[in-house]
Amino acid sequence: MQQPVLREINGPKAFETTFSVSRETVERLKTYERLLQHWQKTINLVAPSTLMQVWARHFADSAQILRFAPANPKTWVDLGSGAGFPGLVVAILLAEKAGTPADAGPKCAPTKVVLVESDSRKAAFLREVAREVAVPVDILPMRIEAAATQASLKRAAVVSARALAPLPRLLALAAPFFGPESVGVFLKGREASRECQTAGLEWNFESELVPSLTDPEGRVVVVRKIQPKARGNKA
Repeated sequence: MQQPVLREINGPKAFETTFSVSRETVERLKTYERLLQHWQKTINLVAPSTLMQVWARHFADSAQILRFAPANPKTWVDLGSGAGFPGLVVAILLAEKAGTPADAGPKCAPTKVVLVESDSRKAAFLREVAREVAVPVDILPMRIEAAATQASLKRAAVVSARALAPLPRLLALAAPFFGPESVGVFLKGREASRECQTAGLEWNFESELVPSLTDPEGRVVVVRKIQPKARGNKA
């Protein structure tokens, strides 16, 4: 089956069709877009040049990573969530799978989604969006590398991040939240292959580089089995 070119998504209808989501989910994302446009006036949440392309550059870009996650992840940790991409979009899409008590049909167990964002203003924005769209998420306004952050979180089924740090640094930030079956899904740019090579000097890990569906030069780096290399074994 040919993969859709998600960078062609120009609004709610195209997003709904491409990802086969409900109208309720689309309405939640419309609310998200409205709040993003409003808060952007006082807080630099995203690059101003992307505000007219929210559905492709932010919503679809975030949504595409769900294909790399387990069918029903128990926990999902998003590092450096910023304006909520990809973590809060993921939470909105996973909420549809879980359903509500009033819905008909089979339900999935709800995924616990944790957004880690140390900037207090961005964390406030995330809380406002989560409240408005009525999607449960845990928001930690703490630094990722802080001992308190790591102590408060258990191993996650999925760890995600977008444009947070070069991969060697990103693996160091993500490793405390990894278990034997965890998967990391990281949205990266054109230097993804080089970053994987550099990270291999300090880390043992399995990786797959998948072309982004929203950025012709971007890659989704899917990582498993992260282990630091022993000192003196970085060849």
